[in-house]
Amino acid sequence: MNESELANYRAALRAALAALDGEDALGRDGQKTVTLDQQAVGRLSRMDALQNQAVAKAQAGRRATQRQRITAALARMDDGEYGYCSDCGDDLDRARLDADPTVPRCLSCTRG
Repeated sequence: MNESELANYRAALRAALAALDGEDALGRDGQKTVTLDQQAVGRLSRMDALQNQAVAKAQAGRRATQRQRITAALARMDDGEYGYCSDCGDDLDRARLDADPTVPRCLSCTRG
């Protein structure tokens, strides 16, 4: 992989991190503790609020997982290991990296 391709992947990964930070900022309100609102319709409103909170927390968990994958890919770049399978050491297919720049393993090793 040449330096230009590596720089493009690095830029894409950093942009993805920035997008995750923005999504985290938007999702913080949805994760707050649900309080009992006496003015609301009743228990269905509270159940809806609890469900929305659970969805917000699940989304935050997915963002945290994606952030870890991005951070690991950037670390592989710094170590000179990016673009190679972390299991067998073969080159990763460019189409696979284009689809998901965080992928650490080749298709053969992923399948087992």
